[in-house]
Amino acid sequence: MKLNEKDIKKKVKEGKRHDGRDLEEYRDIEIETDYIHETAEGSAKVSIGDTQVVVGVSTEVEEPYDDRPESGTIVTNAELAPMADREFESGPPQEDGVELARVVDRGIRESEAIDLQDLCIEPGEKVYTLFIDVHVLNNDGNLIDASSLAAMAALKSGYLPEYDEDEGQLDRDSKWKDIELSTEPVTATARMINGELVFDTTKDEEEALDARMTVSIDENDQVVAMQKGEIAPYSTLEIVEAMEKVRKKTSEFRELLEEAVE
Repeated sequence: MKLNEKDIKKKVKEGKRHDGRDLEEYRDIEIETDYIHETAEGSAKVSIGDTQVVVGVSTEVEEPYDDRPESGTIVTNAELAPMADREFESGPPQEDGVELARVVDRGIRESEAIDLQDLCIEPGEKVYTLFIDVHVLNNDGNLIDASSLAAMAALKSGYLPEYDEDEGQLDRDSKWKDIELSTEPVTATARMINGELVFDTTKDEEEALDARMTVSIDENDQVVAMQKGEIAPYSTLEIVEAMEKVRKKTSEFRELLEEAVE
């Protein structure tokens, strides 16, 4: 049953939610690595409540850009399939999908978690391109945190296949090495509803959203990426409060990641 936006805002102002959670409380989080066995070099499925996301990491060998002859490439995509939400449509990438991919990509790219020169096979000739593909299986809100968590789990458990010089192609059955991460950014999103900070919003709650702030933090507790969404502004005090809560959440997520990858 779709909830009324007015009722959601009223409950949040009273410190309540329709499912009985506290404003800062996440639904149950489950992480399963190596979810895709045949077509990915790293993968993970993440469930946050009824929201389910799968991320697959795959590789191709391509020519590097002229201005970066010794650097590989990262490409992040997000697919919002109609089976995941009645509002999603088939066809070209939707605006929401483009934004989701951009936010997931930003935490990884801005933190320089992957050394692009580490993806070089032959300078100026051949480099690895790393594809991070987000597939939403079911949307019940908070796709950003679910997708970012799945992306990190897939990368942490992923590898680069051997490149066969004689055949001029990847030998996907042979591992060259694990994907090396110089840092491990973890992402959490603080949302504002009716003047209150709310975490892990459901799809219905996101209809009442005023503002969104997504923050990626590394293992040294440093902010490596931040993105503001929606129209309403955050005050300085609200930003300070949100950052304090985000740091706590990302620390909890990091523990879940370590357990899942082990």
